[in-house]
Amino acid sequence: MTHARRIAAETIGTAFLLAAVIGSGIMGERLAGGNVAIALLANTLATGAMLVVLILTFGPISGAHFNPAVTLADASQGGIAWREVPGYILAQIVGALIGVAAAHLMFGEPLFSASQHARAGGAQLFSEFIATFGLVAVIWGCARQRSSAVPFAVAAYITSAYWFTASTSFANPAVTLARCLSDTFAGIRPVDVPGFIIAQLAGAAMATILFRWLVPGLPKNADAVIVPHK
Repeated sequence: MTHARRIAAETIGTAFLLAAVIGSGIMGERLAGGNVAIALLANTLATGAMLVVLILTFGPISGAHFNPAVTLADASQGGIAWREVPGYILAQIVGALIGVAAAHLMFGEPLFSASQHARAGGAQLFSEFIATFGLVAVIWGCARQRSSAVPFAVAAYITSAYWFTASTSFANPAVTLARCLSDTFAGIRPVDVPGFIIAQLAGAAMATILFRWLVPGLPKNADAVIVPHK
């Protein structure tokens, strides 16, 4: 598979992921009648379902990372060449911005607007560390022997992490950056973004270090992240 095709897959996949996150957040909030739990449930189910679809669709092309933290973790174990990392990350960020804009257009919102949704404090940052640590742990753990289960495992983990983490599990630097430009249910204030991204990268790094120790042969499976692709 050519590099251009992999970049296109990462861009389109990340765009649809963000459209699902932002769009379902807007729809859920509008229909929930002020019940935040119902709005979050709608947001959760739509995001989890979309993750399964996107990983199955684009995974055989690019691996379906859709996440700079996953790309960096994979590159650290030789699953993707470091020279390809900037292209992947740029594609993920651009795709995320496209997804936000598309969701806003569908719901009659401004194309971009700085979020006012505060997500600050140690509890939120620790939540993002845990959320991303768990996500990368799931990927490394399942990719070794059950690669066909990874799309479902990742979606199940994120669906769960929406509820057991105080931050609702962003677990993705590109997603975090794009969501600061959406003053909607799923948004995050721009000032809170750097802390989230640092926590996410730290969580991904710690999960990779742990699994490198647990499974010394981990690099042999790195080219199957998130799913096998050629």
